[in-house]
Amino acid sequence: MIIEKVVVGPFATNCYIVGDETSREGIIIDPGDEAKRILQRVGELQLDIKLLLLTHGHIDHAGALKELKDATGAAVAVHADDANFERYRSAGLIFGLVYPHPPVPDRLLRDGDTVAVNGLWFEVLHTPGHTPGGICLRRDGIVFSGDTLFNGSVGRTDLIGGNQDQLMASIRKRLLVLDDDIVVHPGHGDDTTIAAERRDNPFLAD
Repeated sequence: MIIEKVVVGPFATNCYIVGDETSREGIIIDPGDEAKRILQRVGELQLDIKLLLLTHGHIDHAGALKELKDATGAAVAVHADDANFERYRSAGLIFGLVYPHPPVPDRLLRDGDTVAVNGLWFEVLHTPGHTPGGICLRRDGIVFSGDTLFNGSVGRTDLIGGNQDQLMASIRKRLLVLDDDIVVHPGHGDDTTIAAERRDNPFLAD
């Protein structure tokens, strides 16, 4: 499996290009900005993108969605509770973020769903708190945590739809129960592991 991180936009969002080495089909997770850079890397990897997948609806994770859908024809998938992109696009104006209107999602996700393209699959873990429709994407050995869990930190809850109690419950009940050696690919910052966050994350200390 190919996993390529492209850090994009003013908030240094981690956009992930994930591809199957045999079929050369792929998924883009959280295309927040800089569509041309993302597409350039997709071309270098020689991947055919079939799915644009969001861990949540905040504009710094969805800002390049329209350009990438127009360029690739890929389907857009997001949790049903974060499908109102316009709400988050409007909120982004507070930070001076102006992006094209995102497309209507092609697929609304729920907890326990499987998203798949040829040779790739992920289980959807609904992890509300940062946003109502925040999700993590799990498969053998890895989890894409969006803005739920970071290396040494957790997602903020002071933005629209945020809920601190929900976030902490999501982390403890959905992520910290995973195997120690699972690699966490977060929405911002460096990779980590479940064991490292359980042991060292100051926001998770009992």
